Amino acid sequence: MKTVSEKDPYAALRYSDFRFFISNTFLFSATILIQEVIVGYELYKMTHDPLALGLIGLAEVVPFVITSLFGGYIADQKNKITVMHISLVVILLGSVILYFAFQPGIYNQLTQLQHLIIIYSVFALIGFAKGFYSPASSSLKPYLVPRAIYHNSSTWSSSFWQAGSITGPAIAGFLYAFIGLTHTLLVVIASFVICWILLGMIKTRPEITKISTPLIESLKEGFRFVFKTRIVLYAISLDLFSVLFGGVVALLPVFAEDILKVGPEGLGLLRAAPSIGSLLTMFAMAYYPPTHNAWRNMLVAVAGFGVFTIVFALSTSFLLSCAALFLTGVFDSISVIVRQTILLIYPPDEMRGRVAAVNGIFVSSSNELGAFESGVMAKAFGTVPSVMIGGVVTILVVSLIYLRSKDLFSVRLS
Repeated sequence: MKTVSEKDPYAALRYSDFRFFISNTFLFSATILIQEVIVGYELYKMTHDPLALGLIGLAEVVPFVITSLFGGYIADQKNKITVMHISLVVILLGSVILYFAFQPGIYNQLTQLQHLIIIYSVFALIGFAKGFYSPASSSLKPYLVPRAIYHNSSTWSSSFWQAGSITGPAIAGFLYAFIGLTHTLLVVIASFVICWILLGMIKTRPEITKISTPLIESLKEGFRFVFKTRIVLYAISLDLFSVLFGGVVALLPVFAEDILKVGPEGLGLLRAAPSIGSLLTMFAMAYYPPTHNAWRNMLVAVAGFGVFTIVFALSTSFLLSCAALFLTGVFDSISVIVRQTILLIYPPDEMRGRVAAVNGIFVSSSNELGAFESGVMAKAFGTVPSVMIGGVVTILVVSLIYLRSKDLFSVRLS
């Protein structure tokens, strides 16, 4: 039995299963984003319509929301790694479909409408698979390290996810520019295969608990837990609204192509900038965790995210835009670590999958819903005003939750 020190910044990394888990997290997040960036850029070149980009998010989020609760139910009573393996195979299938759809011989024979149907259908398939993958992944993580270092494992898992979020967008534009769309999709397919192998190297198999309550009642238990545990509810709400209204990722092809005029290479740097900020901050948080004054740090972080979203919207300088996105990543990383630690500590073991599913519906899906919201707002009000409105709404939400949650300032997570 290993002994661990809560003050050791590398405590979680000393467990081999956790290292395989976060390696998979890194590669999975990078690969998903490579595919998203190159297909989104190709789609915008095809349509020159920001709403078309937003519809990618909608296509993915609808099946995710529909399946996520059931995915959480399955994660609580089935082998979590098996669920993740099967989900990865489905995601891999989507990438294979895209690869063949963009082959020159097939590409030139399809109409624009047919291309859109294929792209949106594939992202819907990915959303369906993620509805099972995400709850299984979230509920597996607490079993890989001792409870005493949950906050440290949250920092490292978030860091590796952000590292993937840097690597994916940063190289996506260059891959697109130098080896082309279809060859980049081959890289995506190979990366998903490696993810599948990394998951198989995890030896920990959490004990499977059979749930005696009926399916619908069991799913309701997850919602009831979230809504009666105020710190969980408010933490989820903050991330939900900040990403839903303050996120700008879906519109970055518009900024890169039409406003900043920096092309696919510049798009890759814009996509990577917030993740670079997040990664650097998360490495610092391994030494100085933000969980002592957790609730104060959470509110300040989400407010800062909103402020620099507004700065990005107003910027016409590529360097200033990158700096503003970098700082949104800095603040976002703090809120992510606090929220993930809350979600590791508060739910009971037998309910982790369902609570993770509820979190996925309200937070993970907000990325895709935010993409749709961004596309609709940009279509209605223009790209720059829509991003500014999102930043303002984020700050207003923080102010409202601050007034309703002052008693949580005394909470200590470490």
